[in-house]
Amino acid sequence: MRRRLWFRILAIAFGLSLVGACELVLRQFDWGAPQTAGDPFVGFAEIHPLFELNPETQRYEIPVNRQTFFQPDSFPATKSERTFRIFVFGGTTVQGRPYAIETSFTTWLKLNLRALAPDRDWQVVNCGGVSYASYRLLPILRETLAYEPDMFIVYTGHNEFLEARSYAQTKRLASTSGPVFKTLANSRLYALSSQACNQLLTSQQPKPQLAAEVDALLDYRGGLAKYHRDDPWRDQVIQHFEYNLQRMIAVSDANDIPLVLVNPVANLRDSPPFKMECSSDLSAAEREQVKTTWERAKALPAAQTEQAVELLRAALAIDSRHPGLWFHLAKCLDRSGQHELAKQAYLRAKDEDICPLRVMESQAAAMRRVAHATKTPWIDARAEFARLSPQTIVGKELMIDHVHPTIRGHQLIAELLVDELIQLGTLSAQTDWRETQHADYKHHLAQLDATYFERGRERLAGLRRWSEGRALKVMEQEP
Repeated sequence: MRRRLWFRILAIAFGLSLVGACELVLRQFDWGAPQTAGDPFVGFAEIHPLFELNPETQRYEIPVNRQTFFQPDSFPATKSERTFRIFVFGGTTVQGRPYAIETSFTTWLKLNLRALAPDRDWQVVNCGGVSYASYRLLPILRETLAYEPDMFIVYTGHNEFLEARSYAQTKRLASTSGPVFKTLANSRLYALSSQACNQLLTSQQPKPQLAAEVDALLDYRGGLAKYHRDDPWRDQVIQHFEYNLQRMIAVSDANDIPLVLVNPVANLRDSPPFKMECSSDLSAAEREQVKTTWERAKALPAAQTEQAVELLRAALAIDSRHPGLWFHLAKCLDRSGQHELAKQAYLRAKDEDICPLRVMESQAAAMRRVAHATKTPWIDARAEFARLSPQTIVGKELMIDHVHPTIRGHQLIAELLVDELIQLGTLSAQTDWRETQHADYKHHLAQLDATYFERGRERLAGLRRWSEGRALKVMEQEP
């Protein structure tokens, strides 16, 4: 009996030693590194580096041919000992739209860090791309490993639904998520096995190839009409989003680079759904009933809010997923002082939007899940914006449109990041940075001329046309 037990123990030990030996060999030859793993969901026709070395200035710069999607930014090719280099990844919020980097939270972060620890050379590099979703940010994050990063910050989520793509062949890949992902993702043996498995699963049907740059549906005239309710596709987009967050964290962990996730903020109170449709399973009579009931509710004066609420609830009993009904109900509840119920209705209107341009609740939950499972720092900017908003419902006070914060909103995000860096022990306060903060902010803004803000207002007008499906490009017809 004891001999059998010892035999089993030795067999297990031998198996584990083989696994360990394989892991050591893979690490020795640098095979299976997380940063080399491909995306099993989508591929790219081409991947171009975001930064190029300028031999004259000896700086890495975003080249002119990428500045349709990115704002100019650069950093020295040679990094000094006192330099702390942070790369920030995301979409146009990171970029500071509708303005530019000068009033983005990346600039306010740099100003605060310099005030807090002036003996260090703080470099905050803006990698915010127009319409860039998480799957387009991952290759850039991998690229920046060559530039001696000290920290990554990721603010992403709003752009996941902008590009048309198919996920039919990747449904079985969702099992890569879970609480043990962080440990497994750092294993070279697991990485190679996972890549081989993914290649096997996708070999029957090649994964979709995306263009080198973003090809958003809303960039085309009538692009809004391409959006329809598609729950399976939404679920797969969110699975892909979660996978990309996991990969970013795996890459940063494998290279001992701290990564901070930021929960994106969306405008609830002052941003109606971008597209509304009745549920496809309604009969013609039911659609007509929803329409007439809604019209009756809209025709009522503000003094008859309670009657409007009753009508809207009656319409929602027929079509519980109509985003316009939910938004109108939220407005009525808000007006009548039922703010918590209003907030839930605003959230439901956002999530039922046929054209989801604001991060969904299931996406936010995925980000929280990944952060918790991997013990990754996670800043809840959304909660802070809500805390500072009337009745805790985020609106125009801190948001300039559906997803872009006001300049004060960007300053708040920067301040949250500074607090997190102090809590992480990345730095210690050498001065009372908040004492001079207002003066520093005022001085920086004074250096921006009227043209800067006028360009921002022009971009905001263009952004509104874009989100309404009124872009000017003509979509090529499929053969």
